[in-house]
Amino acid sequence: MKKIFIHNCLLLSVILLSSNCKKFSQSITTDPNNPTKASGTQLIANAELTLPTLSSSPYGVHYPQYLSNTSFTDNSRYTTVNFNFYSFYTGPLNDLENVLQTQLDANQGPIANQIAVAKILKAYFFWHMTDRWGPLPYTEALKGNAHFTPKYDSQQTIYTAGFKLLDEANAGIVATNGTIKNDIVYNGDITKWKKLGNTIHMLMALRLSKVDPATGNHEFNKALTNGIMTANSDNLAYPSAADPNNENYWYTSFTRLGRNWFALSKPLVDYMLPLNDPRLPVFGDKNSTGNYVGLEYGKAVPNSNDINNVSLLGSPLRQQTSPVYLVTYAQALFAMAEAAKLGWIGGGDVTAKNNYELAVQTSIVQWTGSTAGAAAYLAQSQIQYNPATAIMQIAYQRWVHLFLHGYEGWAEWRRTGYPVLVAAPGANGDHIPRREGYPTQEQTNNTSNYQAAVASFPYGGADDLNTRLWWDKP
Repeated sequence: MKKIFIHNCLLLSVILLSSNCKKFSQSITTDPNNPTKASGTQLIANAELTLPTLSSSPYGVHYPQYLSNTSFTDNSRYTTVNFNFYSFYTGPLNDLENVLQTQLDANQGPIANQIAVAKILKAYFFWHMTDRWGPLPYTEALKGNAHFTPKYDSQQTIYTAGFKLLDEANAGIVATNGTIKNDIVYNGDITKWKKLGNTIHMLMALRLSKVDPATGNHEFNKALTNGIMTANSDNLAYPSAADPNNENYWYTSFTRLGRNWFALSKPLVDYMLPLNDPRLPVFGDKNSTGNYVGLEYGKAVPNSNDINNVSLLGSPLRQQTSPVYLVTYAQALFAMAEAAKLGWIGGGDVTAKNNYELAVQTSIVQWTGSTAGAAAYLAQSQIQYNPATAIMQIAYQRWVHLFLHGYEGWAEWRRTGYPVLVAAPGANGDHIPRREGYPTQEQTNNTSNYQAAVASFPYGGADDLNTRLWWDKP
């Protein structure tokens, strides 16, 4: 009897295990640290963490002469020629490519929207990069172990690919129940992502105004039709945090490291101060005597007294949680003002004037939080829209608006020639840089493709700071 009982118990156990094998097999054999579906939104968040570096830089702020150095003036004298782009490929671009190439988890939000956001960010990062270096690895890049020595694609190819990515993102976005998780900048709001993608598309198109105006016009209007930013609340403004790992770059420099190394440049203050620009008290602090004074740009030898005599970068912009403005509504309005003046959109000077004035007002609100002073500022004869000088006026106001976003301000200076700036005396052959040199490692890591890239510069030149990019047509 005892043997029969044991046998029946064993039989019952086998039956129970068999009936539940499907229930337990997946949990036993699945490694929780290696999911079969990628969290696309976490990869997107990782890429977003790199966004502030596109603006906050001790190099980019000097090319358009927003800031001058109170000490260690090498950066404002263009001493560094070669800059490394590897971290973009191994960091945010690798994360975004994984979103585009792997099976995603729909629990993180519509897969179509995860892919669309990844495409917008990929286009944005590559736009920033190609406007710094020119030709870059694109079609053969991001292949991992399969391809360590990718060819360089022309800047025109990268722009064309960027427009295509942004077209696909705009068409692929699902508006209904479209929120995605883990989004640092827009909290998953896909409508804002759609506006951002189209605004980036429009700004990229305007960059072609000298080299390919027909394509620029076409792409500009396509983006405008698809829907761009309509308010400052749509701005791509990276939200720095009260956390040492994610705090504002300028807070780290000034407060955490005690480096009062950056002052407003003399060219910037000399333009803003006579116009009583309401943005100036935000951009810079008064000096020890209570005045706004810009520091001579590109001094060969710093003066220890400069810190007290000039206006350091404004304290409101170097708080731990100060946002980093990257793509903005005012920027889009300046673009539309210029497009109207160029004849790319209708309305001529009437439309150009309206967009220009709204852009200035929107910029003042963005930087100061108020419209106070905007009407009086716009009423000044130098600021009032003048059809004969409109392109210059738009460019100068765009330059002011893009303050601290040095790489973007530098790109617009190269494209338009405004504002009129003078290079740091005796630096780089008395030339303001027009690009940044490739990583020196490429000369040995990717020799033949590097050499082909340098040989392909559309207007000739060497791998240095003075060679013009494709859209920077002489």
